[in-house]
Amino acid sequence: MRRRNETIGALNLFGRESGPMRGQDIRAARALADTATIGILEERAIRRAEILREQLQGALISRITIEQAKGVLAHAGKVDMDEAFQALRAYGRRHSTRLTEVARQVATGAIQPRPVLADQRHDKRRTPPKFPSPS
Repeated sequence: MRRRNETIGALNLFGRESGPMRGQDIRAARALADTATIGILEERAIRRAEILREQLQGALISRITIEQAKGVLAHAGKVDMDEAFQALRAYGRRHSTRLTEVARQVATGAIQPRPVLADQRHDKRRTPPKFPSPS
């Protein structure tokens, strides 16, 4: 079974008698192989679309959760959304926790805003490295 130059499967045919197949049997076998090929390709396309849909849904849910957590932090700390995001990211890094997990915990109240915002303020107090100016 082929699609253009790609082999996607094989069809085994068995008969009661040995010897070459008759013309009408060969045509029937080709029709079966073509039908099976179409079915396999359709199933692959559906599976790929489902995987992509699940990935996009997961990304959307993560994004919504991050936005909710940013809103909680912005309101609690009276900071803008960018500062709220920086606080989430800094907290996650400092605690070796994925951003989406920190966001979920903030959005659900498992982590209170104060410690997350405190990490961001701590990061702001650190002085950036100084590089020598070019001569």
